[in-house]
Amino acid sequence: MNIYDFVVNSKEGKEIKLSDFKGKVLLIVNTASKCGFTPQYKELQALYEKYGQRGLAILAFPCNQFMNQEPGSNEEIANFCSLNYGVTFPVFAKVDVNGRNAHPLFQYLRKKTSGLLGGSIKWNFTKFLVDKKGKIAARYSPMTQPSKLDDRIEFLLKSE
Repeated sequence: MNIYDFVVNSKEGKEIKLSDFKGKVLLIVNTASKCGFTPQYKELQALYEKYGQRGLAILAFPCNQFMNQEPGSNEEIANFCSLNYGVTFPVFAKVDVNGRNAHPLFQYLRKKTSGLLGGSIKWNFTKFLVDKKGKIAARYSPMTQPSKLDDRIEFLLKSE
């Protein structure tokens, strides 16, 4: 099993195969609109504008599991991201990232990146960087600003 085996839902409910992103560097992020880290959308958009044409795909997955910081509908969330942060990368349907109902993609990401403190996702804006071959290259905490990933993204984009 690898990252390309998963199917996710667009904000409209359409199934999207992650295999559609083969050959791209992926930055997968669980997001929320009413979180102290929400301004990271601005830096995520800047990364997308800088590297999108070169093969970076940013995949945002809204999640309401952390203090109900993402209460809106999929449409409301997408509108918020677009209006407030100019987001043009995909914002998918809301998911759970922890627990029994966690989306299989996030179960996989957690399992593959678990450490001493276990594999659960601790908060909104946890980031997973995936190389062009679908291998998870790194996991970053919510406190890691997206702009700090610049060098690593550049490296992965240049790698075969």
